[in-house]
Amino acid sequence: MTESGYDFRYMSNNPADTERLAAWLAERSKPGTVIGLDGDLGAGKTAFSQSFAKHLGVRGVVNSPTFTIIKEYEGRLPLYHMDVYRLSMDEADELGLDEYFFGDGVCLVEWSSLITELLPENYLHISIETTGLSERTIRIKSYGEPYGEWCRDLNENGVSMNE
Repeated sequence: MTESGYDFRYMSNNPADTERLAAWLAERSKPGTVIGLDGDLGAGKTAFSQSFAKHLGVRGVVNSPTFTIIKEYEGRLPLYHMDVYRLSMDEADELGLDEYFFGDGVCLVEWSSLITELLPENYLHISIETTGLSERTIRIKSYGEPYGEWCRDLNENGVSMNE
């Protein structure tokens, strides 16, 4: 894994702010996009994933893959929503996650910090911290490209209300 290149801190005051960020990221996603999500229970990982899926064109209910480990959805691109909280490193390695990471879709990996050794060299890491009833601090770190460019763009232009 490479050193992180750039980071961006986003203050979300409500679910609509978080959805705006998720939409911004979904719009830029392409095959092979990998996004790791971390945060305490209830911080909003699944809510972020639901907004991201919506803006990727996924129809229907998107819920936490806690017990199924991986859920697949169809949208503009396939979405592979993963929750690796209950997996050991060996179990995660045996699942063949590389096929998803380097496949034709987008991977959202909840609790990604538990499997950092298995993540591809280039990915985006999002950490969500609860800072109030509806408020969240969302920290985004890039590992390689195109994610460094995404963070540079966020730092220069922020998240547009019109996207």
